[in-house]
Amino acid sequence: MSTRTSALDARIFGVDVQSGDVRGDAPSYALVVLDGESVERDVVTRRKLLRRIRSEEPAIVATDNTFELVADKAALVRFLRELPHATTLVQVTGDERPEPLSRVAARHGVPYAKPPMDEAEAAARLAARNVGYEVSAFTETTQVKVSRGRSTGGGGGWSEDRFTRRIHGSVKRAAREVESELQDAALEYEMEVTEKYGGYSRAVFQVEATPQELPVSARRSGDVRIEVERERRDGIEYRPLAKRRDHVIVGVDPGTTTAVALLDLDGQVLDVWSSRTADTAAVIEWIIEGGRPVLVAADVEPMPETVEKIRRSFDAAGWTPTRDLPVDGKLHRTREEAYDNDHERDALAAALYAFDDHEDQFGRIAERTPAQFDRGEVIARVVAGEESVEAVLADLTDDDEPEEESTEHDPRELSAEEKEIRRLESRVERLESHVEDLRETVERKDDRVEELEAELSTARREERREARERREVTRLERENDRLRREVAEAEEATEALEAKLERLKELWKLDHSNFADVNGEDRDLVAVKPVDQFTADAIEAAEKDYGLAPGDVVYLRDASGAGRATAELLAEREPRVVLRDGGLSEQADEVLFAHGVPVGPADDVAIREVDELAVARESDVEAVVDDWHDRAAERRRERTSDRLDQLISEHRARSPEES
Repeated sequence: MSTRTSALDARIFGVDVQSGDVRGDAPSYALVVLDGESVERDVVTRRKLLRRIRSEEPAIVATDNTFELVADKAALVRFLRELPHATTLVQVTGDERPEPLSRVAARHGVPYAKPPMDEAEAAARLAARNVGYEVSAFTETTQVKVSRGRSTGGGGGWSEDRFTRRIHGSVKRAAREVESELQDAALEYEMEVTEKYGGYSRAVFQVEATPQELPVSARRSGDVRIEVERERRDGIEYRPLAKRRDHVIVGVDPGTTTAVALLDLDGQVLDVWSSRTADTAAVIEWIIEGGRPVLVAADVEPMPETVEKIRRSFDAAGWTPTRDLPVDGKLHRTREEAYDNDHERDALAAALYAFDDHEDQFGRIAERTPAQFDRGEVIARVVAGEESVEAVLADLTDDDEPEEESTEHDPRELSAEEKEIRRLESRVERLESHVEDLRETVERKDDRVEELEAELSTARREERREARERREVTRLERENDRLRREVAEAEEATEALEAKLERLKELWKLDHSNFADVNGEDRDLVAVKPVDQFTADAIEAAEKDYGLAPGDVVYLRDASGAGRATAELLAEREPRVVLRDGGLSEQADEVLFAHGVPVGPADDVAIREVDELAVARESDVEAVVDDWHDRAAERRRERTSDRLDQLISEHRARSPEES
């Protein structure tokens, strides 16, 4: 049984030729647009009709004959290829051998008249009732072709080999991107590549999906062209919109919200539906689309008037419980079924209890019904028409095999040929009965295949969703790892800064000896700031670690090798005194002396180092400074004496010449 379609709620185009001929001059068309309750009528050219179909994407384009739209089958295939993916072409009058539109309209109670606009409206209303055949020229397989976007005959300023290799490499990269996207979308495909110098000249994917389900689209950019095309069928296929309607059991729960449930004659739930706005006519229409009712059931006694009206409209048997069904009983009976609200539960419970009450009767009727007869038809006539199984079978047999005329002559003995004919006829009947059984089996299998295809489609969508979630999780994990690394680096930097802060605190304490935590013995201490080498880099490193300020005591662990520029750099810091290990160069010693920076040997001071810090006794430092001042004074006197001696010598040298 087909589930209820949404055709009544969708936009439908009904089309009929207004004037002209598709094989001659440009025809005009009568166009009727059904959109819910609204109806639009217009006369359009072929170009405007196609433009509206592409822009509005109706669910159905309905006509009484497809060859009023196109000239031949080749043109029909082109027309179907140009239709939007969501639009279906429907021929409401049948398949390859259509009936007259007037006959189809009369059979389904649709108003009909000869003018083209009325015929277009009749086609649209028939399609809205799920009448007609879908016209299809394509399978569910789509071909994606990745190929060269330009010729390899030359590349301008490129050499021909490099140009060809670049194009084939681009095609190969694009093919791998398409393959990756198909894998991410969990689509089944077969891939065939043609390898050429430097990569691929083309790659063809046969994908089990429609174009709208593909994660790739047709495009052309530079060296690569991607084409997307649905696979053609061998011919034109006509598929009925509505499948055969089977006999069903109907449960109805009327009220402000009306709910309806459908079961097949084996007690399997086919569909459940509820609506707050549907009237009795809409409920009956929904049931008609679902099947032919044998039983119409309610969950209360007596049967409500609305349910009775529905039952009479189908001339079906009614069922009610001996007393109103209790809520716990309905919950228990529907525990394994799916429903959306209490109204659907009550309708479903009524149908299931009705089936339970008639299950044995259905089984007995099925056992007594030969295979060549429709079991549902026999059950319907026995249950609803209160006929016996034998009477129904006899009536059906009479319909299939008219009674032979009676004769007063005695039956003669049949000839051998006549006996063979009788035998073959009997065999044909048995084979036809078997064929009918096989057809029913095929139909059931087709229904099952459709169910499995729907489940497969759902599973594929779920796989694609999970694949997207996995990609997002991977991205977030990478982002988390990056943030963790940044946090670790920040923690390391924080630890280094904290250690530096502690060292600076120690220096500050040493510089401010009035702190309570410095005992009396250590009040004679002064901070010493070590510099590993007498180089510009070492001075800048020390200044960065703990700062070099005017008045500091600087300790050069290696005073050798410094030039004038390095000495100038240290003198600019205006240290109180420079303690050195090793000897200073003449240039450095001269610069420091010129700037008045005291310099003395570190051996004269008892320096105590703790990690990167150092301390010395203030008295030792003052002694070095005093000693330097004494030596500086002596050095200045010596320089003054030397200059005087030089002046006297120069004067004596000039005196003889003057005399």
